[in-house]
Amino acid sequence: MTPNLMDYYKAIEDGSLRMLAAAEQEDWDQVVRLEGVCAVLIEQLRVKARGSSLAPDERQEKSRIMQRILINDAMIRCLAEPWLSYIDKSLEHAKATVLH
Repeated sequence: MTPNLMDYYKAIEDGSLRMLAAAEQEDWDQVVRLEGVCAVLIEQLRVKARGSSLAPDERQEKSRIMQRILINDAMIRCLAEPWLSYIDKSLEHAKATVLH
């Protein structure tokens, strides 16, 4: 069976949920892997969307899915902030050590 547009949206949503679960466990390698999977799905969706359209009820579901994906993304970013700050501080320390 060929996936339809909604299958792609649902798969991307599932990927974002899995990314959030990995971020909650601080498994950043898994977050990055899942982000790659989602990027492939998004590109496949773009290609598929060129020749397809959604029915009105599917557009509403798409909107709900997109909102959930954005919420998941925001939560992942909040969880990643301390990690990103740690990386920034480590890089600053490494630069200071090299310069002195």
